[in-house]
Amino acid sequence: MVAAIFGNEYLAELEAEARATRKCLERIPETLYDWKPHEKSMSMGYLVLLVAEIPKWITYIIEVSEIDYSTFPHFKPKTTADLVTHYDENIEGAKNALKKVTDQELLSGTFSLKSNGQLIFTSPKKENVGSTLNHWVHHRGQLTVYMRLNNIAVPSIYGPSADDKGF
Repeated sequence: MVAAIFGNEYLAELEAEARATRKCLERIPETLYDWKPHEKSMSMGYLVLLVAEIPKWITYIIEVSEIDYSTFPHFKPKTTADLVTHYDENIEGAKNALKKVTDQELLSGTFSLKSNGQLIFTSPKKENVGSTLNHWVHHRGQLTVYMRLNNIAVPSIYGPSADDKGF
């Protein structure tokens, strides 16, 4: 059996980002879910749910091969603990999918993004897993700005933050 090089590389990246992301999500009180920095910005609640659910996209990319915006199931957290539990479940699902996927499936399998059944795009699964990880990190960065604007301590992510010296 040939080692699944790409799945293992993506798994390592997911695991490297998961802990810091969880630390961010744990610090967001549900009392701030309606807050937004600007009228055109997404709310804190939408953003934390997005950050918590993006790992689930990886599971869908690999195992379902499509996401339709209109039917993708979104969790409705009532508390921060609910959100973090949902996040942990999504991380585990993504890890399991990445552990099982073959390089052949990532390279030749396709993923389709749809809205109300209308195709937005189709591209190789490998391309989508990589861009999903980047998308996730981008929105976590956005979340840290929201945190700073609300005087929520930003955790150490790639090194010490002004609030958390990494200890």
